[in-house]
Amino acid sequence: MIAVVTTGVGLFGLAIGSFLNVVAHRVPLGQSVVAPRSACPACGHEIRAYDNVPVLSWLILRGRCRDCAAPISARYPIVEAVTAALFVVVAAAFAPSIAAATTAAGAWAASLVLVAHLALAGFGVALAAIDLDTQRLPDALVLPLLGTGVALFTAAAALTGAWGDLLRAGIGAASLGLVYFAIFLISPRAMGFGDVKLALPLGMFLAWHGWGALVVGAIGAFALGAAVGGALILARRVDRRGGIPFGPWMIAGAWLGILAGEVLARAYLQLFGLA
Repeated sequence: MIAVVTTGVGLFGLAIGSFLNVVAHRVPLGQSVVAPRSACPACGHEIRAYDNVPVLSWLILRGRCRDCAAPISARYPIVEAVTAALFVVVAAAFAPSIAAATTAAGAWAASLVLVAHLALAGFGVALAAIDLDTQRLPDALVLPLLGTGVALFTAAAALTGAWGDLLRAGIGAASLGLVYFAIFLISPRAMGFGDVKLALPLGMFLAWHGWGALVVGAIGAFALGAAVGGALILARRVDRRGGIPFGPWMIAGAWLGILAGEVLARAYLQLFGLA
């Protein structure tokens, strides 16, 4: 049963990834993500439905427009594949909790937590793509992610009485937001205010899983950002004063904390005889 759910969620993730390509292109431009239909930016021809199958169409067309043969960026299938992979990981991590629930309320709560993390996956991919392109994290995506998390976690807590988890999530959001805000005040060139706002939903998701997840996710973001930034500087892809988008590493660090944070934190404490 879990395998069937995971496969279905993965296929759904492919479709969502196709939509996220539209979101990543249009939201920074202030355009509607609903209309008009997607078209080739080179020749203006609308993309046919059979040329809009995630990943497969790009491969069949060999990365070129059917009408004008203009190249189609490989980022389109990459975004689709990454979204599908994240959806599969989320389903594999959280669907078993639904099957293991002993009450209907518990099953519904676990389902809401699953949906919340699928939302984080989708919003996260779009935000990472936009930040890499524009070094911006639009409120049009960050704030709905925050609202979605608050609504779904509150509903899950109401179903099971897990108010302590919800309180911890709120404290986590505020704490991580304050850390990023302090960095922003000290060094505005090193931290954008969009990063500060993104820290709120990420802190909420991380702390929902525990304090260890929050700490690992927060440290993981800076470790990943430093590693990638250092590699880019050494490769002379950017200079030391060049802006390196931090949003993707915040999101990657959050997933590290969500999926493995409690385990890593416990192992660290045991290593030093603190747990």
